Amino acid sequence: MAEQAQLDHTVINVQFDMDRAEGLFTGLGFSLTPRGYHSLGSINHLMMFGTDYMELIGLPPGAENPRKDIAEAPLGINGLVFKTKDVDETFAHLQSLDMAGDPPKAFTRPVELPGGAKDAAFRTVAVRSGIFPGGRVYFCEHNTPELVWRPEWQSHGNGAQAMPEFVIASTKHAEEAEGFAKLLHSEVAGTGDSLAVAFNGGQLTIMTPAAYGARYGAAASAMAGRDSIFGALVVRADSLDKIRGITTPAIDEADRVVVREATFDSVLEFVS
Repeated sequence: MAEQAQLDHTVINVQFDMDRAEGLFTGLGFSLTPRGYHSLGSINHLMMFGTDYMELIGLPPGAENPRKDIAEAPLGINGLVFKTKDVDETFAHLQSLDMAGDPPKAFTRPVELPGGAKDAAFRTVAVRSGIFPGGRVYFCEHNTPELVWRPEWQSHGNGAQAMPEFVIASTKHAEEAEGFAKLLHSEVAGTGDSLAVAFNGGQLTIMTPAAYGARYGAAASAMAGRDSIFGALVVRADSLDKIRGITTPAIDEADRVVVREATFDSVLEFVS
């Protein structure tokens, strides 16, 4: 069996409101990288951890012909991205599963460093739209990882260190779990309303809307007529007291603290 995929990053769509998003996520205790400008026209800030990261992605106000996958997507968690060493090989895997979207694409963004700017370079390939209706699922090949994972960006006031779990709520949770298992060279674990698909270093938890609602209560994102949503990012922190000292949690329990970022419809569950 091929090696299980490893999480690369997750994406929160902020559309045309990056300035507000930058302030809100900084206010939650994350250290954000300087604003990035992709050659594809989008802009971003990253929250870097040990081997993965969270990305705020948006578009400059007044952008002409903006990326539809950002401009027309709902606010909130809308990207789930895995690592690949070879996007061409991954594209062939997607084709074999009848999940392939467009062929791989390459892009860059300048990174300002003390010695001057250098271009971070990437190649990505995406699962075809609609296969996983909760959002965009794709793979990223980093050609310049040393420009992305830098020590000065990996320490956070809220203690965040990694993302060991990604939560999906789906009206067809068993079907989605099987699809993700095939995609990630993994298997489905569990029975009933909550299923797990392991990836290298963590898991996807794919739940019925009822089970999702039971887990997050009033903090849960609304399905709003959608069949599937990317429901929560689970963040491992070195101390839950750090996030407790920064914001008032929606849920505060001994082993987890749940924060709802309402402006951008994002559920963040901190665990120790």
